[in-house]
Amino acid sequence: MLKGKTPHADFDPYAPYVDWFKWEDAKHPLSNAPEPKSRFIPSKSEAKKVLGLVRAIRKGFIKFDKPKEEPRFYMLWGDDASSSEKTGHLSYIPAPKPNMPGHEESYNPSLEYIPTQEEINSYQLMDEEDRPKFIPKRFTSLRSIPAYENAVKDSFERCLDLYLCPRVRKKRINIDPESLKPKLPSRKDLRPYPATCYLEYRGHKGAVMSISTEASGQWIASGSSDGTVRLWEVETCRCIKVWEFGEVVQYVAWNPLPELPILAVTVGQDVFLLNSGLGNEEIQRKVKELLHVETPTAPEDSGNKVSGWSWRQDDEHEGIRLRHFKSVYSVEWHRKGDYFSTVMPAGDSKAILIHQLSKKFTQRHPFKLHGLPVSAVFHPTRSIFFVSTKKNVRVYDLLKQKLIKKLETGLREVSSISIHPAGDNIIVGSRDGKLCWFDMDLSSKPYKVLKCHPKDINNVAFHRSYPLFASCSDDCTAYVFHGTVYSDLNQNPLIVPLEILRGHASSDGRGVLDCKFHPRQPWLFTAGADSLIKLYCH
Repeated sequence: MLKGKTPHADFDPYAPYVDWFKWEDAKHPLSNAPEPKSRFIPSKSEAKKVLGLVRAIRKGFIKFDKPKEEPRFYMLWGDDASSSEKTGHLSYIPAPKPNMPGHEESYNPSLEYIPTQEEINSYQLMDEEDRPKFIPKRFTSLRSIPAYENAVKDSFERCLDLYLCPRVRKKRINIDPESLKPKLPSRKDLRPYPATCYLEYRGHKGAVMSISTEASGQWIASGSSDGTVRLWEVETCRCIKVWEFGEVVQYVAWNPLPELPILAVTVGQDVFLLNSGLGNEEIQRKVKELLHVETPTAPEDSGNKVSGWSWRQDDEHEGIRLRHFKSVYSVEWHRKGDYFSTVMPAGDSKAILIHQLSKKFTQRHPFKLHGLPVSAVFHPTRSIFFVSTKKNVRVYDLLKQKLIKKLETGLREVSSISIHPAGDNIIVGSRDGKLCWFDMDLSSKPYKVLKCHPKDINNVAFHRSYPLFASCSDDCTAYVFHGTVYSDLNQNPLIVPLEILRGHASSDGRGVLDCKFHPRQPWLFTAGADSLIKLYCH
């Protein structure tokens, strides 16, 4: 067919058309016979259906809609949202209403609405945005009112408002604001916790940089910028012993074992291990054996061993003097009391050292440091080591010697960390006044970020037995929180702010420099830049 060919040679494609209908004596091409009678007889089936509908209407089964009556009156200033126009649209949003005219736009306003000539002159000095758009005038009658000069301009701006206004349907939900607050337990149910200042320890001449409580809770040691370390009896505020160093004491830390009353003190580039003189004769004999160095040790740099340090006997203070090559910022003990770590922020790759007291042995941290270290803490139950830099906290396994987790703080600069006694939760204090709570089983991001202090947080601390933790800051306050950690992994920790402890005075812009909990009682010790140590009790 496309090529115009025929299927057979005898086929004639142009054969003449044969009209099969006879047109003679016919008015129409179709039949013109009359309609049959059956088409004019009513249908019996349709009559039954009509009868059923009539009976249903009479009995009330079928009801018709009443015609809507148009109201004779309407609200002149009514809301368009309630008008009948919105019924014809699925989502009708009314146009914004123009501002209603006030008294000042009246043709005959009161005298207090009419500005003076001085006020009119001051309008000319104002910006066009701040200048009032309408200045009230007074007319005696409506006939004396001239044409409004800004009529066309106002109409044009009104039209702009109508078609440029973003119309978005906002779903408003009526919610009681009180229901949005978290349901926290009452503070009375969370007692005991430190609330009032009970004792003050006076004697230091400079700012108290660090404090540490002894394992039994009977003694407390403090280091100050006046170059002294003092040993206090907790209940009587009596100073038992004073060590003079002549240089700022940066950090003090008690040995966690009660049978080893040894005090570690950082002074400049030195770490002193001091005999506190507490305990019976057997304990003292054991301590003197530990704090005895036969020959000064300073091995060469090989592997993890570190050069630039030395273990020496210090006869002046009756202890050991551990010399470092940079200034030591902090010292932390291992739970078994034999190992302790030191942090030197300017020490580069050897910034964190781990020392063994029994063997007088020192080794550097076997992992690469990413950033300046701030503090290093041992895990309370396992062989895990926490190293915090200014931006994050890295968790290492010392036995397997590998990185377990990296905690992203999102803070400007980390200042201190503390480990929960169970070991799975960490609090981190920062220089921008924020405190982060990390749940290591949950995520590497903070579980809670508490913005409590307006100034730098200097230290954070957990209580060993009570569900309490605290933070101290340069704003001369210490905040006490309740922090319950549940054994059920599906239940998040409960954090409740309890008390704001005040009482310290500011000195050279510094406030509370350190805070430590009593190991057995719900008491909090705070050390301030005002040379005072305060004990807060329940």
